[in-house]
Amino acid sequence: MKEHACNSAAELAWQLADSIAERLHGAINLRGHAVLAVSGGKSPIALFEALRVLPLEWQRVTVLLVDERCVPHDHAESNTALVRRHLLQDAAAAATFVPFFDTLPDTLDDAALRRLADAANRRLATQPWPMDMAVLGMGEDGHTASLFPGAPGLGKALHSSGPVAWVRPTTAPHARLTLTLPALLATRELALSISGASKLAVYQQARLGADETLPVSLILNQHQTPVNVWMA
Repeated sequence: MKEHACNSAAELAWQLADSIAERLHGAINLRGHAVLAVSGGKSPIALFEALRVLPLEWQRVTVLLVDERCVPHDHAESNTALVRRHLLQDAAAAATFVPFFDTLPDTLDDAALRRLADAANRRLATQPWPMDMAVLGMGEDGHTASLFPGAPGLGKALHSSGPVAWVRPTTAPHARLTLTLPALLATRELALSISGASKLAVYQQARLGADETLPVSLILNQHQTPVNVWMA
């Protein structure tokens, strides 16, 4: 694990964007393509808008989601809509984007969520694995991706052999699809972006040891995958 301290959120966005572009450029040179997974929410918007103008062979880049709320793509809280609006513009419009789903069933009981996750696993199975880079955020409850502490579905999301699992958070709206912990740890590089004193305090606690009640700690306290932590 390597820490990068930035003076502001704006500085973090530009420095992390440069790091992502460097990783993707290296992957394209080595393998002819690159796979990037990104998180949603408000925090990554500045990063997306910095990254999308950087010179890169975007036509050789596939963009995936780290997680997604089970809402229609035109919903205000859709990560798919966020990525299309803020990342897949300018130079990055040439990238290939693969969402977890196109449409949702009328009801989202546990059985429907399992089917939705199964379909997402089949869809992502056609993509080149492992991913080159995944950009993660963190909540003040210690969740990362949609690995929410104590949520129904968390156990499978932590241990499933497939890349996608469903989770139903008890502390946040909407059921989710999320990349599983094994899929994240199979990534060539993870980047964790954290801004603000309250989140930094949670991070300092999480880095002390692996604890499923702070799922981000499972990312920080492992020796399989390089993790770069970007802090402002």
